[in-house]
This record gives sequence, C-alpha cells and structure tokens, in this order.
Amino acid sequence: MSSTYDLESLNLPRLAGLPLKLFSEAVENPVTGKALLGTLQKNAGVDKLRALELDEPPTYYPLHPPSDSGEPLRDASQWFESRRKAESRSVPFATVRDYAEAYRSGAITPENVAEAVLNAIAESDKGDKPLRSFIAIDRDDVMRQARESTKRFRDGRPLGPLDGVPVAVKDEVDMTPYGTTVGTSFLGKEPARIDATVVARMRAAGAVLLGKTNMHEIGISVTGLNPHHGVARNPYAPDHFTGGSSSGSAAAVAAGFCPVAIGADGGGSIRIPSSFCGVVGLKGTFGRVSGFGAAPLDWTVGHLGPIAATAEDAAIAYAIMAGPDPKDQLSLRHPEISLEGFDDLNLDGLKLGVYVPWFEHAEGETVQICKSALENLKSAGAEVVEITIPELDPARLAHALIILSEMVSAMDRYYAEHRRDFGLEARVSLALARSFTARDYVQAQRVRTRSMRLFMEVLSQVDLLVTPTTALPAPGIPADALPDGESNLSLVTEIMRFAFPANLTGLPAITFPVGYTKAGLPVGLQVMGRPWSEALLLRIAHVAEQFVERRKPVVFTNPIGGVA
Repeated sequence: MSSTYDLESLNLPRLAGLPLKLFSEAVENPVTGKALLGTLQKNAGVDKLRALELDEPPTYYPLHPPSDSGEPLRDASQWFESRRKAESRSVPFATVRDYAEAYRSGAITPENVAEAVLNAIAESDKGDKPLRSFIAIDRDDVMRQARESTKRFRDGRPLGPLDGVPVAVKDEVDMTPYGTTVGTSFLGKEPARIDATVVARMRAAGAVLLGKTNMHEIGISVTGLNPHHGVARNPYAPDHFTGGSSSGSAAAVAAGFCPVAIGADGGGSIRIPSSFCGVVGLKGTFGRVSGFGAAPLDWTVGHLGPIAATAEDAAIAYAIMAGPDPKDQLSLRHPEISLEGFDDLNLDGLKLGVYVPWFEHAEGETVQICKSALENLKSAGAEVVEITIPELDPARLAHALIILSEMVSAMDRYYAEHRRDFGLEARVSLALARSFTARDYVQAQRVRTRSMRLFMEVLSQVDLLVTPTTALPAPGIPADALPDGESNLSLVTEIMRFAFPANLTGLPAITFPVGYTKAGLPVGLQVMGRPWSEALLLRIAHVAEQFVERRKPVVFTNPIGGVA
C-alpha cells in the first residue's frame, strides 16, 4: 500500500427533504436496493477495502499492554486541593473550582445553582431556535440531589470537588431514573435499572446529575441533527451545528449549564462537538474508562469520557470516571491513573509530530488558527517534527466499516418492527451497513492491526501527533434539513478527517480550543498520544489555555454569577 498522503475530499450528492425520504425507501427495497447499495458501497470505498492485500491477522479490540503512565494519582480530591493557588487564564465559564470555592464560602448553595441551571435550560429552549441540549430532565430528582449536597456542605462534609457541581449525561449512557433512548423515538421507554459505572462514579462524588443530553440518532453521524428530539444548536452560533454525536453534552458545557458532561466517542463523537462548541473533550486509551452501562452500539471503537469547560475540569472528571471496573473486563489490567506534570507549563524536550499534508487538509482559516497554536506550543518549549503517516485512507475505510457494522448489529433486533421509526439518515446508513459481509468486517479488522502498528511506529519518533480537530468550523444548519435530517457524506468526511484513527487504534486523543474564526466560531486542536498518555494530553491542553482568550457564547449562563 502507498506511503503517500491518500485522504481525499469527496464531492458526493447531498440529500434532504423528499429526495432523502424517497432514497431511504429505495435503498431498503429488495428490488431497487441492490443497485443503489452497490453505488453506496463504491462511494464509501468498500471496493477499495476489499481489494487490499494484507498479511496481518485481525485485531478485534485495540487493546494496548500496560506501561508507565506517570506517578499514580492516589486521591483526586487531594490533587484538586493541591492546586488551589495554581494560576490559570480566566474563562467566562463557571468551572469546577469556581463552584467548589463558592460553596465553601457559603455565598451560594447547590440548591441555588440547581434552580438557576434548570431555569436557564428551560429559557434556552424557548423561541424559534431552541438549543435542545437536553431531552429529559427530572426536576424533582435534580432538586433532591441539590438539597442533599447543600446539607453536606452545611454539615461540613462535602464529598469532594464535584459535590454540588452540575453534570450532564449523554443519552447513550444509563442513568436512573431515566430511560436511555440513544437518540431514537422508540427506545428508552422504561427507566434504567442501575447507573452506568461512569454515572455511578460521578454520583458518588456528589455531582448533581442534571438529566440526559441530546445526541445524533444512535451516534451514526457527526452533525447533531436529531429528527426525533430536535437539532442541537451551537451556543456560539445557534444557526450552526454542535457536531455529534455527543451534541447536547458539548452544547450544555459551552452554554454554561455545567462545567462537565459525559460523552461517548466511537468516531470523534466527544472531540468533534467539543471542538465545534469551543470546549475540551478527552477520549482516553481504549478501555481506560469503563463502558458498563453504555448502550451497545460500537463495541470495538467506542469510548466514554469527559467534555469539560477547561483542562482542569476535564482532568478532575477523567480522574473520577477512569480506572478499572469489574463489570467491564476491557477496563482491567491497566496502569494506574496519573495526572503527573499537569502544572508543568515548560514543554522543553517534547516532540510534536505533524504530518503536513494531513494537517493542512482543512479549511484555510482553521489551518491558520491551528498553526498559530503550534507556534504557541513551540514558544513553551515544544519541538515540531514533520512526520509521515502512511495508509490513512485504508484506516478511514476500516473504521467506517467497523462502526457501521457494529451499529447495524446492535440495532438488528429492532429493525423489523421499527425500521420506519428510525430517521431517514439513519435508515440509509443502516441499509448500507446491512450490505456488508463477514469478510468485509474481518478485512477491516486486519487493517486495524496494520494501522495500530503504523501509528505506534510514528509515535516511537515523536511524543504526540497534532492535527486540527476538524477540517472546518461548525457548519450552518440548512433549512431544508429540518426537521427530518440530511445525508451529506462529503460534509461528514470533512468533519471526521482527523478523528477516526484514535478510535480505530485505541490511542488517546484530546481536543481543546485554540481560537475563533472571523465569524466567531470556535476552532479546536487535536493531540493524539501513546497508550496511557492521558496525563500528557491534559497537560498540553492546560498549556494551550495560557495562550487563548476564551469567549462567551451567544447562548450562555453563569449559574454562580459574580460569586466566584
């Protein structure tokens, strides 16, 4: 296979409205579907994937052997307290630290905050451009949690830095007393019986769990347009997408409703909306965060992780969420969690790998902003090294085939009864996935084996790989895409250009805001690392924060106001 840059921008037809409805019916029809699916397969590159000659065996889970991840973090609360006087750039958002200090001082209570947040969320959903960051909120349950937290502070026994802090949960993750719809119209009719592990850990830390956030239906695309629950809108520009599939979680953090939200990432679904919404998103090493209680959508590429207002907020959320869980065998036999070096702003000796053709394969303003961010990291001591990453297109094809195959398998039990209950975009994607074969899936896993080796070879030369997070800022929401959605593979490819390798290979990756376009849209920089290097990724995000003046979104609230 070629070692030259092989990713291409696509120019494929976009469908919305009646044409999309007719096309979705046609691809599902046994008579007309065969020819149309053949065309879809060709456009998706399945023929190229099938033609690859590979010697590698398949790798079904991108597991990495344990290795040194830094000084173990013994207590997240102690780490948080140890940096109480650490200096950082001011941000418009109320951070975890702001909440903790406001509660300690007695200037405000978790009950006050919960009331303010619930009112702000309700207000954001009014008018002709509702934000739709949340799809389900049990007000009584939220206020009960807030009262319990208020009592703990009154009694002088808070549970830690997250006590009383509002946290949002993507509706792909089980949380009592809510159902889990996974963005559909027909799932989640019964409440979850128990919390997912990540939710249970947040709850045990005292977080006030606000409710379930909007998401792209079954996580099958990356704009955040949901035909059942409404399109999630970008707090920086309500006429623009949030990105997906963790659309509502990113919007909730950006709008100031909470400093932390739980997201899920099978193909960039934490990092893409975090970038579009101007916040921090971390996808850890595969298995680093327990997947127990997450909807079974994408077993071998999916990750849970935090979306947060700042690097520190992401770090504390990661420290609480991550770690072994007996309920998830993939989370065991890992090195201990570390946040070593987080406050070290000197990047001397750190090598940042940049594959120039890939880095520059993005909209011009995005490239320039990300290049400026690289210069800032160089001024902090980092060295930028030009590298080559071969065979990106086979990796892209393999990831697409794996995630679609796993999603259609997960939804297969509902297909006969609920085929027409899926949105039009999901129906087209599921029809395509149903045309894949077992051989295709194995072939994609063989590419995964090769990609994991190639990326680790590159990471033996440099410490980190750096790209823009997306190839363009948040796109506008087309009028004809509402309310039923659109199929726009060309746009999806642009959005996902830099995201897929971390899911295919299981390597950790983070996005953090590095600037804004002339139109005021956020731009994110993505950094990928070696297995178990989450502490280094969070440190890089923290360093980058020193150079960026964060802007307040158009739709925004600060629940503690001037208290902090």
